[in-house]
Amino acid sequence: MSKPLAGKVALVTGGSRGIGAASAVALAEQGADVAISYVASASKAEAVVEQLQALGVKAVAFQADQADSDQVAALVNKVVSHFGKLDILVNNAGVIQLAPLNDANADLEAVEHMFAVNVKGVASAVRAATPLLQDGGRIISIGSVSADTAPIPGFGDYSATKAAVAGYTRAWANELGRRGITVNNIQPGPIDTDMGPGDGPMLDMITQAIALKRLGKAEEVGATVAFLASPGAAFITGATINVDGGLLA
Repeated sequence: MSKPLAGKVALVTGGSRGIGAASAVALAEQGADVAISYVASASKAEAVVEQLQALGVKAVAFQADQADSDQVAALVNKVVSHFGKLDILVNNAGVIQLAPLNDANADLEAVEHMFAVNVKGVASAVRAATPLLQDGGRIISIGSVSADTAPIPGFGDYSATKAAVAGYTRAWANELGRRGITVNNIQPGPIDTDMGPGDGPMLDMITQAIALKRLGKAEEVGATVAFLASPGAAFITGATINVDGGLLA
């Protein structure tokens, strides 16, 4: 049986773990050849590559610091050089840094780095990819429901970075629509990854606020990525889709 993404090439930034790895697997399961990027975890990235290749697709990992615009541009060019084209860009790489307003010891350098990765890194990837993306391509960014709610002190800066991604999504959808390129934003809620709440003391409070009373799975976000990359999502653009179990319901 043919797969809907057979013959397509995807780049997933930050694809060595969590939502990024799950998104890469979901795209590969639908037939796409996949490149992933990583910052430091070469062994984890290679393990993901092996997992993708076991699904019968071509896969490769490239090191790139998403905070460095030059490295991001080089990453996109490496993918096109390696595979010959680019059809799908998934902006997944991201970091989180809490900095309450009343904390005189807040690490503001870390906050600046977060903006560099979460905002500038996304914009740099899209600017580098746009001239190279095939018409009818897909740009999918991983935002966060924190763009719409920040109930815990210290989330303001992180929320601002994800709100910027949502704003970019709407603007880019208009700019790229004439080429048939769709641009969409997925906003996960609390997800059970190493960046998620895990089994910490706030877990019960968080799950009680979710309509489905559980954390999400990385694979559930990956499935949404694969859908937005598919032919069936060709008329969806400029959208923000919450994958949050009803947290914001």
